[in-house]
Amino acid sequence: MAPIGSLWGVPLLRRTKCILSAAAIAGLEVDLKPFEFGVTNKSPEFVDKFPFAKIPTFEGEDGFVLLEGVSIARYVASLAPESGLLGNSIKEAALVDQWIHFAEHEISGYTDLVWQLVKRFFPEKAYSESIHKAVFERQERSLKFLEQNLNLREFLVTDKITLADIVLTSVIQRAARVTLGVAERALYPNVFAHYARVAGDPRIKDIFGAADFIEVPLAPKKDE
Repeated sequence: MAPIGSLWGVPLLRRTKCILSAAAIAGLEVDLKPFEFGVTNKSPEFVDKFPFAKIPTFEGEDGFVLLEGVSIARYVASLAPESGLLGNSIKEAALVDQWIHFAEHEISGYTDLVWQLVKRFFPEKAYSESIHKAVFERQERSLKFLEQNLNLREFLVTDKITLADIVLTSVIQRAARVTLGVAERALYPNVFAHYARVAGDPRIKDIFGAADFIEVPLAPKKDE
């Protein structure tokens, strides 16, 4: 099978995992190009094609250019409607979009903010324990809602994996490496059963790789 296009991204990053997983379940091939941060994305050829110079980025065999992980994954999924990745009806497609946005904004957004706080991506002395606590509590609220919705359900929308399940799984894997230690994960058995079900699917197991979950949530070093 000829590739549907070329993808520039890092396999370990969650958005790349979403795209590659969508392609794998859709039965499509994507040509993952070699990429080196600060080199590939600063080359004249890359910037000419992708002026924003960020990854992931995609170019179809027909010259169609696209950026943003979920947008690329959705486009890939749309090329194989029989896969059911986007649902099988207008309502199911809306639910797929709903859960993708929920995962990205109500869970992943807070994971990224905690990471930035802990790793001091903000100006010196900008770390705030109260902000860290507030962000953690907002993510906790979202996870409780998700836990309830996954009760008695194997997948988010239909009876098989959709793009929403893939995106959520990538988001949960990242959260379990930043904000969710052993004690926190124990609070969400349905969420992590869903994670294991999707990440363990033979078609995408190698894409998601080892869990590498943390024991306790990340926190600033004592001397900081």
